[in-house]
Amino acid sequence: MFRQINKYWWCQIVGWSIYLLINLFFTLTNGVSIYSPYFWINALTLVLFAFFGVLSTHLFRTLIHQLNWVYFSIEKQIMLFLSLMIGSALTLYVGYYLVGGIWLKIVTTPVFVVIGSATVIALLWWILYFLWHYVEKNRMAQVDQLKLEATVKELELKTIKAQMNPHFIFNALNSIRALIDENPQRARTAITELSNILRSSMQTEKAETVSLENELNIVKDYLALELIRFEERLSVKYEIDPDTLELQVPPMMLQTLVENAIKHGISRIIMGGYVNIHSSIKGSQHIITIENTGQIVDDKGKGFGLQSTRQRLSLLFGSKASFEIRNKDEQTVEAKVVMPLL
Repeated sequence: MFRQINKYWWCQIVGWSIYLLINLFFTLTNGVSIYSPYFWINALTLVLFAFFGVLSTHLFRTLIHQLNWVYFSIEKQIMLFLSLMIGSALTLYVGYYLVGGIWLKIVTTPVFVVIGSATVIALLWWILYFLWHYVEKNRMAQVDQLKLEATVKELELKTIKAQMNPHFIFNALNSIRALIDENPQRARTAITELSNILRSSMQTEKAETVSLENELNIVKDYLALELIRFEERLSVKYEIDPDTLELQVPPMMLQTLVENAIKHGISRIIMGGYVNIHSSIKGSQHIITIENTGQIVDDKGKGFGLQSTRQRLSLLFGSKASFEIRNKDEQTVEAKVVMPLL
């Protein structure tokens, strides 16, 4: 039963109960015995005052309940506040005086004292009511802002993924096309590798992050496809800390960086080169590096794949993650991703 009472009524019940208890306590401290008729008459007048206090404030609260007054201008809110305070104070006084003073004839307190008490009580009640709604409004605004940011983040991630998948597929199809006339059997093998990559990427399409192990499986399929095309011109080496295999990374990120190493590094060198993939934990960070033969000359790391890597790291991890690509020496390019441990 108590769970069905909303916060508003809990505040009404608890607030007016405290008012009654405080006044009864002061009555007792003034030397009035609990067995005295005066004590019980005073208690009845307090109950009447509290009853009409609840009635008057609830009445005016009901009148404004559908107004969305928290969105009024400050001038209108001030006028509304004064109107509510005066209206509820007068309603409290009239009801209390008519029942307690005229009908039951137990109210002997001077009129100006009753009006003053009613005004002070109404003032405090509406101040608390307005403050409560301002706090709730700010809290809901913060919740809505967080929901909006989450929605925008999800949309941005989906947009990047939608752009990345065709980008990767076209590059892979170009590789297969180059094999069709040269070696049909290897082309068929390449199509099988491509189907494995697409199947894996489709399984991770809806995920914001995947395990490094899953990401490595895609990379191995991709490099198996590229090894068919480059043969002895491509050398691949993995240095993976087993403790990092279950760590979460953005899907297709590692594959994008490896593809970038092949496309802008190995494919531009007649003698070919190598790709080294390294994954380790340092302190509270997961560090992935891809080293490849080649040099950054003109694009300076501003291609779509690299930009998408930066965007996704920023969306998922904020300032806790970083991405850097640079010429490590005169023959090697290093791409380095730093992510927080989740």
